[in-house]
Amino acid sequence: MSGLLCIAIAAPANAQPDAVAVAESLFNRGLADMLAGKFQTGCPALTESYRLDPRAGRLFTLAECEAKWGRTATAVARYNDFLSFYSRLSESEQLKQYDRYKLVLEQRDALVPLVPQLTLSLPADAPAGTLVQRDGITLEGPSLGIALPVNPGEHVVTTKAPGGPTHEVRFTIEKSEQKTIELEVKLPEAPPPAPPADQPLPHQPALSPSQRDEGASRTPAPTGTSGRRVLTYVTGGLALGGLIAGGVTGAMALSESRHAEEDCDDVGSGRAVCKTAEGQAAGKRAKDLGLVSTIGFGAGAALAGTALVLLLTEPSSSGSQASAAPYRQAGAVSWSLLAGPTGGGVVVRSQW
Repeated sequence: MSGLLCIAIAAPANAQPDAVAVAESLFNRGLADMLAGKFQTGCPALTESYRLDPRAGRLFTLAECEAKWGRTATAVARYNDFLSFYSRLSESEQLKQYDRYKLVLEQRDALVPLVPQLTLSLPADAPAGTLVQRDGITLEGPSLGIALPVNPGEHVVTTKAPGGPTHEVRFTIEKSEQKTIELEVKLPEAPPPAPPADQPLPHQPALSPSQRDEGASRTPAPTGTSGRRVLTYVTGGLALGGLIAGGVTGAMALSESRHAEEDCDDVGSGRAVCKTAEGQAAGKRAKDLGLVSTIGFGAGAALAGTALVLLLTEPSSSGSQASAAPYRQAGAVSWSLLAGPTGGGVVVRSQW
């Protein structure tokens, strides 16, 4: 394919001086690459040169580069851009570009039959909002279902429904070929339906009433401390405190009693005769402390008996209450309290 490669001399009035210099450098490099057959670098350089400094000569050379590269659809579009550019020139400028104008008409008319036509369509059940892209360019609804010009070679088309995965199709189209592709759309995966409320879950088999009752009877008892056990602990603690208080005050009463015996005569009869007031006071303190000790021992013994009864009659934590009931009824527990002036105790009797 032959053509004239000419460079426009006059720069547009709206082009910046720096942009013109860069555009000129890019044009020279792109032209050299094109003449050397390096279209992958030459055509993009010419495209950027025309963007920075749009001249008729740059646009013509760019169209020639695309045609030599084999990108027929792009070349035809560039030739049409040149014809549109030419129509806006003044009469004197059109005379300067007339030779290019005639060559563009010839080149374009020769390439048009070689441009492949591609028709892409979505299936009828494609959801609204499905995204279609061809070689990274989004195609809206009006671009689907009609033949569009494309460059020969390999193309990639992707579809993506809202919320669904991306589906990719790769294909190759030749010169002058007309290809129609009905695209496939991958729909989003629907969540599994929930089972009806009156049916068991798939991994849980239905149980008969007797099996449910048996399973309930095997339910382990709670392992935490029960309220009865807490009451036993509290009662036992109070009992221990009462016994300690009774023991301490009893020891104090015994000490005071010995002091009174050293100073007083006939202490045991209740009509003691003391030599000093101190001995008499010691005797009174011994009597008061003895009373407190008796009360302490008595209360502690009573509370200890209660705690022991609570402990012995507490249901077993390792079995059900039904299995523990016979054991509670089989044993009979009785206790009695012993108390005296100097101490006390509790007697527990059990029969099994």
